[in-house]
Parts: sequence; C-alpha cells; structure tokens
Amino acid sequence: MRYDVINALESGKTVLGIELGSTRIKAVLVGEDFEPVASGSHDWENRYENGVWTYSLEDIWGGLQDAYIKLAADVQNRYGVVLKKIGAIGFSAMMHGYMAFDQEDELLVPFRTWRNNITGSAADKLTELFSYPIPQRWSIAHLLQAIENGEEHVGRICTLTTLAGYIHWKLTGKKVVGVGEASGMFPIDINTKNFNQEMIDKFDQFVADKNFSWKLKEILPEVMVAGQNAGTLTEQGAKLLDVSGNLEAGISLCPPEGDAGTGMTATNSVAVRTGNVSAGTSVFAMIVLEKELSHVYGAIDLVTTPTGALVGMVHCNNCTSDLNAWVGIFKEFAESFGMEVNMDKLFGTLYNKALEGDADCGGLLAYNYFSGEHITGFTEGRPMFVRTPESKFNLANFMRVHLYTSLGALKTGLDILFKQEHVQADRVTGHGGLFKTKGVGQSILAAAMNTPVTVMENAGEGGAWGIALLASYMKNKQEKETLDEFLANRVFKGAVGTTVDPKPTDVAGFDEFIKRYTSGLCIERAAVDALK
Repeated sequence: MRYDVINALESGKTVLGIELGSTRIKAVLVGEDFEPVASGSHDWENRYENGVWTYSLEDIWGGLQDAYIKLAADVQNRYGVVLKKIGAIGFSAMMHGYMAFDQEDELLVPFRTWRNNITGSAADKLTELFSYPIPQRWSIAHLLQAIENGEEHVGRICTLTTLAGYIHWKLTGKKVVGVGEASGMFPIDINTKNFNQEMIDKFDQFVADKNFSWKLKEILPEVMVAGQNAGTLTEQGAKLLDVSGNLEAGISLCPPEGDAGTGMTATNSVAVRTGNVSAGTSVFAMIVLEKELSHVYGAIDLVTTPTGALVGMVHCNNCTSDLNAWVGIFKEFAESFGMEVNMDKLFGTLYNKALEGDADCGGLLAYNYFSGEHITGFTEGRPMFVRTPESKFNLANFMRVHLYTSLGALKTGLDILFKQEHVQADRVTGHGGLFKTKGVGQSILAAAMNTPVTVMENAGEGGAWGIALLASYMKNKQEKETLDEFLANRVFKGAVGTTVDPKPTDVAGFDEFIKRYTSGLCIERAAVDALK
C-alpha cells in the first residue's frame, strides 16, 4: 500500500480538494481508491467590520497557502515525497456572498459573506419580481441591496463572483463556477443548466433607470457542470498556491463548487429522492427533487446538485448550541462534586438517556434560538425552556426536548416539502456533531422526517473530500458515466454505514411536539421583546 501511494504521488495520480469553510480551510489529497492519503488545515475566523461579516484577501490567501504548506509537509512526513505532481484539483468554499471587482480586477468592497443579514429589502423585492425564493445570502440579493443603498462601487463592477469562483479565477484565469455554486448566486434554469435568462432580463429591466455600463450576464461567471474541465493551473497560479515553488503548473481543475454541493457529493446524496442533513452549530437539509415545487416558500431555498438537478434546501441558523450549553451545565454540576468528566461519555450518557423519554417529551417545550431564525420569523433569539405544572419533568424528557428542538425549525421547513409538496426521499444521510453519539441523533432525525436516516462510519474529510471527489470524477469518469453512477458504483460501493428507520410512535410524538413548538412561538417572541 505504501509503495502504491508513493507511486501515485510521484506519477501525479492523486487528486487535491480544498474547501474554505467558515472556521477552517481544509486541504485533502486523495489516492486512486478515493481515500485520503494526506491533509492540511488552517483555522480562521470572519471579522465584523463596518457592519459587515468579512474575511480580507490577506486572510484568504494566507490561509489557503498555510493549508497547502501543511498538506505538502504531511506528504513529505508520511511518504518522503516532495509534492510536485497532482492529477486534478478542485476548490470549494462557503456558498453565496458577494465579491465584486473592477476592470483592473481590484476588489471594490470587502468580501460580504453568507452570514450577513443586510439584504432583506432586496431579497423580498427579487422574490416578488422572479416569483422565486431569493434568500438574503445570495449574490444577487447583495447586488440589488448595494444598488438600493446607492453604493458608488456598483457602476464600476466588471466581475461578480463567489469565494470559490475567485480562488479558481486567480489560479486558472477562468471566471467560472459550478452550477451548484451558481445556484447560490442567481436562479438556475434546470433545463439549460445555466442562469435563468428570463429572470436576468427581468433584473436588467428592473435596474434599467440606473444606466449602468454593464448588463447582469456580462458580470456573472460562466456556469459549468460536474465532469467538465474548468481550466488548468497557470504558472502564476501554481506559485500563488504553493509558495515553495515545488508544485507544477498545467494541472486540470474541476468547476469550483459551494459547500452545499460538496456536502451532497461527500454523502452520496446527488441522486433524485436522496438527501442529506448537516447538523452542528447550524443545520440544513437538502433533498434532490423530482420536479419543481408548486409554490414559492420563504422557508425553502432552491439550489442544485453539482450536475444541475433541482434541490430543496431548508437552512436553519440554530441547532446544537443550546443543547451543548445544557451539557456544559451537567459537566459543571459533576465537577462540583469532584468528579472528573469525560465529555464524550457525558454526551453519550445524556443523549442515550433521551431515548428513554416520552415520545412527545412529556409536554416539555424548549427553543434553541441563540440567534434569529428566518423560517419562524425571528431576527433575534432567546434560548428558553418552558413547562407546565403537569408536564412530566425528568432527565430523559429534558434531554429529549432539547434534541427535538435542535431540529424544530428544520422540521417546520421540511414539513412543507413532505406534507404540503409531497416530496419523496428514499434515503437521507446525516452528518455532523449531532450524530456523533451512535443511533441517537439518527433516531430523532428519522422521527422528524419520517424517513430512514443513514450515518456512514467514515465520513471522509467533509467538503474538502467532496470537492476532491468532483475533481476525481472529472479526471477519471468513463464515457457517459454520470456523477450518480460514479459515486454509487466506484466511491461508495461497499461503504459501511448504519441506517435507522423511523418508529411510528416517535413520528407521532415529534408531530405532537411540533404543534406545541408552533403554538409556543409567541412565548419566544415575548422573550425577545422583554429581554433586550
């Protein structure tokens, strides 16, 4: 095995995936068996400057170069090989946001990330104009809001792109994005796999009185689908990525994608009627749809897979933060008695205790809103726990209600898909911290969705692994082999995972809880108003 990896490294048969996430930049080098052979990472944090959540260009390039340096060092330490040749590369990053450049390719305003909730007026107007849901974090919402705000830079825009698109552009000279990433910029026509031309025309007409020198299509990047060659690493790009100068130019790159697309890829959830749920600090669910939805829903974002298939996405700001805070209280309690606490054991014990609780949590109610939650109409949040004198207040129900409420907003959105639109999902894969304790998070999610939930034993390296798989698909696909087939038959064939089916009593119990959750939102509203 060691010889095979060394041979792959020296002959350029590995594939590199790099993802710039919200808190970490991760680089993963994948071998011919699609398994990671080396990795490197760089931790970073966004900063709040002048009312905008942002990362500087220095943050971006310094972090990217540091992650690559650590990857190359890992290769050297493990295999004694200087990393020079790579078979293919892919870049991914947090989706959406706003990066606008002038004709000299200079950044006009600091990068505005997905985290900014400053485009509400524009998002509402665009949703009405297009009869299509436009979330605040989408690039087009940022552009219209900048126009509405009278920002001087708008008239000088020559290029509008995302973080992944920007990295790819600087390394290849190509202004392109993958279709999944593009779907976080502007609505996609799923028939053409390109930006929706009718909506582009509507936007141009909507801002025609501003007399800009550009039309929208002229400043947007080219849209590409998984499997296409999106350019090659230039000499300048190679030196920009690898400051040591060892990396050779000429490497093919796949279309840059957003973290939603790489998450779908890394969980084998790109086929119709499959889905994935990522549950950690925040939570989102993505279900690959068989057809368009019948109505526009503010709670449902419409994006695409890396191949351009339509996806219904429910994105919630809050998931495990309040749950983790309560576990922290139990840790403090134990330590007050002089006990030494193993956090994995504590989480495991408390999570499993929840499975002993009543299916409807014994009448208890909790909200995990550390921040606002757009699905239920909150711009601010107040974590809270509520019960009546008649509620069955015990540890099992207490833990169960906090697990339920971590998925409360998500279920509110998913019920639109499953109960109003009658969307079908044959398989859903869960990943993230909520599923770390075996079987518990799975059972709760299965009850919330009334769908079998699978958790893989080896989740790879997350989104960085996902974009590496997309680069590998571009490089290694056989003629007419679809991405669905490539993942199912080659990458995930024989992969070990556990599947939990929903129990009818748990499904009924979660439905009863969500009625209480919905009715009690006025209590959460009162808490927001009262506790400033």
